[in-house]
This record gives sequence, structure tokens and C-alpha cells, in this order.
Amino acid sequence: MARYSEWLLERRFRLVVVVVIQFAVVVTCVGLTAYAAARVQERQVREAMTERVLAVARSLAELDQVRDAIGSGDAEQELQPLTELIQQASGVDYVVISDARGIRITHPVPAERGRPVSTDPSDVLAGATFVGTEEGTLGPTLRAKVPVYRGGLVVGAASVGVLESEIAADLRSSLTAMAPWVLLAMVVGLTGAAGVSAAIGARVRRLEAENAELGEQRRLSRALREQTHEFRTRIHAVYGLVESGESDAALEYLAELAPVTGADTRDGGVEDPRLRAVLGEMAAEYRSRGGRLEIDPLTSTSAGELGADDVSLIANLVINAVEAAGPGGHVHVLVLADEVGTEVAVGDDGPGLDPEALPMMMEHGYSTKAPGGEHATRGVGLAVVWQIVRDRDGEIEVGRSPAGGALVTVRLRRRR
Repeated sequence: MARYSEWLLERRFRLVVVVVIQFAVVVTCVGLTAYAAARVQERQVREAMTERVLAVARSLAELDQVRDAIGSGDAEQELQPLTELIQQASGVDYVVISDARGIRITHPVPAERGRPVSTDPSDVLAGATFVGTEEGTLGPTLRAKVPVYRGGLVVGAASVGVLESEIAADLRSSLTAMAPWVLLAMVVGLTGAAGVSAAIGARVRRLEAENAELGEQRRLSRALREQTHEFRTRIHAVYGLVESGESDAALEYLAELAPVTGADTRDGGVEDPRLRAVLGEMAAEYRSRGGRLEIDPLTSTSAGELGADDVSLIANLVINAVEAAGPGGHVHVLVLADEVGTEVAVGDDGPGLDPEALPMMMEHGYSTKAPGGEHATRGVGLAVVWQIVRDRDGEIEVGRSPAGGALVTVRLRRRR
């Protein structure tokens, strides 16, 4: 029992380990996929913002109104409304136009107008275009700076920017929209992993059961081969003694192999000497244990009508009935044999048998009794019976005897 508990605990532990590994793989895969998607989304948001600020800055720098107004006395009054309109329409955070000295003409904050730009404007005023993140008066911004040309000369610069905080907010919004899909993928993955684990567990259990059954069949087959070999050896010894005319020695040898308790005289109707000897010995042995093996008065077995397999079948049925009834029980046997066939009915007063369990009862190794004891190898008798029934194209029925136990009835056709 302790070994079975250890085996069961070990099997459950292996199953838990498999489930944990599968869940870890699913979570890791979904997590890495979500991380990669987030990075892709971040890059796409930043690329979109970069294209927007650069496109707005270039469009602004190419306006004739901007080119003509820079350097004039009323540049601020003319350009500030324009930059505010462009800022609102394009969704950027600021639009700044500066002159050739780097002095701001327009700015969202009025106090910053007329003051030098916060970053070095020399490269842009030299004709270069800049796109990147810089720290400005409004905070870190992704900005684009484009030179403004008039007559082939740089007369100023157009700067358009978006706050990094706004980009981060847009990214958070995108990731929030993606979160339900990540959770859905996680649930589907974990559910699938659980289903796979259940299927694998069921398959493993079936394989273990089949392996255990195969092992039991091999053990029984090996035991039967050993018993058959030993039985043949003893039969050869008995045959040799009888053939040599040493009947007394043969009887002594048989008494050593199977001590005889004395034949029972209540075996009327059993004319076949082999069956009479087998049932007589069984009756005497069972009587020594307080039980009663009763041969039905209607039993009729003419000499020569029973074959070796008939005797083997009856003996196995009686053995199973005696074991089912137990010490002090009652077993009833009826045998009818003629030129047509053989009918055997063996009943007992034991706990009975379930007719629906008949297919399992006919398998090698099946037994309702606990293992061990004087009959260490269980589940052979009924399997032998079933093999004989199949070989003889017979039939077997399981019912309830008048004494309340099992009643097994077998009908066999005569061998041709």
C-alpha cells in the first residue's frame, strides 16, 4: 500500500511538473510576443510623430508668407496667427519661426517671443535639417528644424515639435488597447496547455495500465509454463512407474505430490472414474474445512462421455465456487453428459457474481479476492473455463443460485 501511495504521489508530481512547464512556456511565449509588439508599437508611434513634425516644418518653411514676413517689422503680428492655426490643425505642441540670428518670431508662450532659441541654431541656419529629441522651454520634445530660404539665402528657421510626454501618452493608449488581446492569448494558451496536459495524462495512464496488464499476463504465462513443465515431468514419472508395473510406487509418488484426504461416498451418478476421483477428493478436502460439496442426484456422466477438458472445466468451476463460499459454505454441482454434449451447473452460497462483469472475469489475472495466501496466483480458473468454452463452441451463463450466491452454468458441445 505504501509503495502504491509513493507511486501515485510520484505520478501526480510528474503531472504537476509537466503542467507547470507548459504554463511557463505559454506565459514566456506570450510575454515575449507582447514585449516585441510593444516595442514595435513604440517605434511606429515615434516614426509617425517624426514624419508629422518634419512634414509640418517643411510645409511651413516653403510658404511664401513665411519667407516674405521674416525680417519685416510686423513679422510677429503676421506669423503668430499662422503658426497657431498650423499648430491646432496638425496636432503638434508648438510651432516656432526664428530669424537669421536665431531670435524667435513666434512661440506658444508670449514671453519667449523676441528671445534667442534655447538650442544652437547654427547648423540649421547653415542649411541643415535637424530631426531629434532636445530639451526646450516646454520640456523634452521630438522636434524638426528646417531652414527657410529666400532668394537662395537662409533667412530663418521653422521648428515644429511634439512633447515626449505626449508621445508616451499615445503609446500607453495603444498598449492599453492591445492588453485585452494579450490576456485573451494568455487564456487560450493556458487552456490549450491544460487540454494537452490532460490528454497526455490520460494517454500515460492508459499506457501504464496496459503495461501493468501486460506484465501480469507475462507473469501468469511464465507461471503457467513452469507449472505445465513440472506437471508433464510428474506425469511422465507416473506413467513410467505404471508402465513398469510398479503401481504401489506410483500411488506413493502421487500421495507425495497431492496427499489424498479420502474419497467422499456421496458422489452418486458420477460414473466417469476421473471425475469421480476429482470430485470425491474435493468434497473430502472441503469437508475438512467445515464446508459441504454436494453432487446433485440428477448428475449423469456415463464412462467415456467426458474428455480431459470437461474434467478440467468442472474442476475449475468447483474450485472457484469453493473459494467463493469459503470455509463452512455450501457448493452444489450438477453434471449432465451424453453423446450430444456436457452441461455443468455449479452454485454456491457466497457473495455472488455480477453478470455484467463476466467479460472481465474471464481474463487472466482477474479476481475478486485479495492477493496472497495459499493461492498466490489468482484469476486463472475462470480464464481456463472460458478458453475451453470457446474451443468447444459452448456458452456460459452467470446467475444467482437458490442459496443466494453465484450460479455458473456451462454448456459444451461434444467433440467430434
